[in-house]
Amino acid sequence: MATLSHRPYPGSAIALQPELLPGETLLWSGQPQLGVLFHASDWIAVPFSLFWGGFAILWELSAIGYWGNPRVAHPALDVYALWGIPFVLVGQYLIWGRFLYIAWRKSRTHYGVTNKRVMVLSTALSRKITDAYFRNLTSISLALRPNGIGTIEFAPEPATQSGWNLRSNRRQGFQMYLDLSRLAFLDIAEARGIYQIVQAQREQSNNAK
Repeated sequence: MATLSHRPYPGSAIALQPELLPGETLLWSGQPQLGVLFHASDWIAVPFSLFWGGFAILWELSAIGYWGNPRVAHPALDVYALWGIPFVLVGQYLIWGRFLYIAWRKSRTHYGVTNKRVMVLSTALSRKITDAYFRNLTSISLALRPNGIGTIEFAPEPATQSGWNLRSNRRQGFQMYLDLSRLAFLDIAEARGIYQIVQAQREQSNNAK
């Protein structure tokens, strides 16, 4: 049974209500933590973004003659300056813009655990629901931080097409953003308690077979 602190969060419960099936009960709902949380992949992503952004800014300053090169003597520098602008913008996104984007996506992501399945609802660009019934889950993993915030991964995960990113695979490696639409509860508070709720429902489902 869900404890008082693990009952459905009202905002997410309302968002998930249209997705519930007849006879289905929402045991817990919630959202990812909205603050900036660094992940293992940021050990690579942050230095890469700083290198990219710093190099792009140095290129642009050089192209506009900041280091004392008279632009009138180098008309080709105008082309170089225009060429560098997209790289500067991408660098700014990688350094700080991606964190704003992730926060925006998190605020429009809702997680749910019912008596039948787990659900991930994204309402950012369009309404997208990803779910899995307990009887179909082969494994559930928990990664926990010292402050109790953690991530719950479900397997098998439905195959989806994701947008531009830099990463080796879904669960680890070099990634520049979090795929919040996939079947996982990312950066949730009291993650161990939610994990126990999911495991209890999964056990009940397996026993009912």
